[in-house]
Amino acid sequence: MKAVRLHDALDLRVEEVEAPSPPPPGYVNLKVRAAGICGSDLHNFRTGQWISRRPSTAGHEFCGEVIAAGDGVTDLKAGDYVSADSRVWCGACPACLSGRPHVCEKLGFVGEVCDGGFAEQTQLPARLLLRHDRSLAPRIAAMAEPLAVALHAVRRLAVPAGEPILVIGCGTIGGLSALLLSKLHDGPLLLADLNADRLALVEDVTGGRRVELDKASIGALPGDRRLRYALDATGSVQAIRAGLDLLSGGGAFALVGISHGRIDLDPNLLVEREIGLLGCHAFNDELPEAVSLLPALAPSLDRLCDPIPTLDDVPGTYGKLLEGGSSKLKSVVELD
Repeated sequence: MKAVRLHDALDLRVEEVEAPSPPPPGYVNLKVRAAGICGSDLHNFRTGQWISRRPSTAGHEFCGEVIAAGDGVTDLKAGDYVSADSRVWCGACPACLSGRPHVCEKLGFVGEVCDGGFAEQTQLPARLLLRHDRSLAPRIAAMAEPLAVALHAVRRLAVPAGEPILVIGCGTIGGLSALLLSKLHDGPLLLADLNADRLALVEDVTGGRRVELDKASIGALPGDRRLRYALDATGSVQAIRAGLDLLSGGGAFALVGISHGRIDLDPNLLVEREIGLLGCHAFNDELPEAVSLLPALAPSLDRLCDPIPTLDDVPGTYGKLLEGGSSKLKSVVELD
């Protein structure tokens, strides 16, 4: 079968490999129906930071059809349509035992510690799979995982009703966070991104208002409100610094982007303005809710998708995305 495998930093190959063996107890084999490229996939490809096995079939945002189930798997059967969880947790460390598997002390991710979804077939533990509505297009079902990441960040930020919220970065997670906020929050939604085409798309889909990262651009807010809440999905230290400078006292700043640098931060800024700085890593228990939201969000999600023709085109799409060559939020290959 065909698979897209990461051998090392900057070394991504389309190869012919053996199909998965019959599933062992607790595992299932999947026919992959669709898989999307994540910003962390690009980061790992560019830097090799999280490479733990060579080679490994890339991709952790995907959906598939169960084609075989191992002994002990009772809640899934051949023919089920499922979306995949990206997290591989141990279940035994203090973090897992306290209900925080997303910060497991041995946490790994599908596509790194085990083969992922950029292949015609793959094999995963049954615990990482969740059935979805069979009417969903594969490209929509493959977005369950990033939607769960965005939902976790939005829940962590917990913006009070009516408060303005600034989303910095309209890539996948920023755009999906903005989409969720447009449905779940009743306050003004402000959007900032350097990619004008992508910003325009998210603005149109969510009804948010574009701004620059300065006080003059944000201007007067309804009811003479102050901006107290922001979410950064860029990881840019310059954007984070600018966002902090814009926040008035008593709010919070959620960080969900993968950063490539360090920020020079005066802690007194947080103390004197009483600003909460929140790290948001993957997701905890949000995947079932994200899956349940997919049918209602499908028309909007479809507008955010950029199709990849075949698995052979995945490495080239990595390059295009690293060069900023897409105006959409999610590049997805459909195999079904």
